[in-house]
Amino acid sequence: MHPNLPHSTTRKSAFNPLLRGYHIMYRTNEHNHCPGCGHSHWIVGRTVAECAFCSTALPLDIHAGGLGGQPRFTEAGSSNYML
Repeated sequence: MHPNLPHSTTRKSAFNPLLRGYHIMYRTNEHNHCPGCGHSHWIVGRTVAECAFCSTALPLDIHAGGLGGQPRFTEAGSSNYML
């Protein structure tokens, strides 16, 4: 272990992602400037947006909450239940 790292095994508080601060990401319905070159031309995919000038890739804000995609909750036996 690195000598300057704390060796605490317990957390002082629960993890709160809202306290992490501002994260650079492509935000939909906003004017986005590239952090690498300053241009605002983007190639938007399903999970990332890539700058058309310098190829800097930023995650989309719609996928910031987890592993990508939104969970689908259904009740077993309901009329809209899919196998």
